[in-house]
This record gives sequence, C-alpha cells and structure tokens, in this order.
Amino acid sequence: MTTTNKTNENSNAQPTHTLRKKKGYGKKAEFETIGVAWAREDGGFYIKLYGTQIIDGGFYAFPIKEQSEDNIEGGQ
Repeated sequence: MTTTNKTNENSNAQPTHTLRKKKGYGKKAEFETIGVAWAREDGGFYIKLYGTQIIDGGFYAFPIKEQSEDNIEGGQ
C-alpha cells in the first residue's frame, strides 16, 4: 500500500480557517486566536498552532472570509 502526504502543496497558500479558543463566559466571552488551518483536498485540515499552548476544552475553526493579513493575525 502506498500513501502520499501532501500537506500544503503550495507553500504560499493562505490559510482557509482561523483557530480560536473561547475565553470567559456569557456576554463578556471573547475569542483568542491560537492558530490557523488549511483545508485539504481529502476533507481534512492541516493545523498550525501559535506558540506552545495547552488547549483545555477544545477550540473553534472559523472560515476566513477575506484573505487579508489582518484576518490571519487575529483581527476581524
């Protein structure tokens, strides 16, 4: 059996999703950007987290609507 891993064929490709973790509760809850992800042709994702976080309770993947540097770095 042969398997080929093609994580990100075009290394210049912009991320397709922003990864965020919810901080706080109720109306005061905010989202902290913890990384980015690229959608793969096989339906999976290549995920790149910023820093060395310990994720407690999971995180969300939000599609990036407009491909701009501001969105990638956490602004929206």
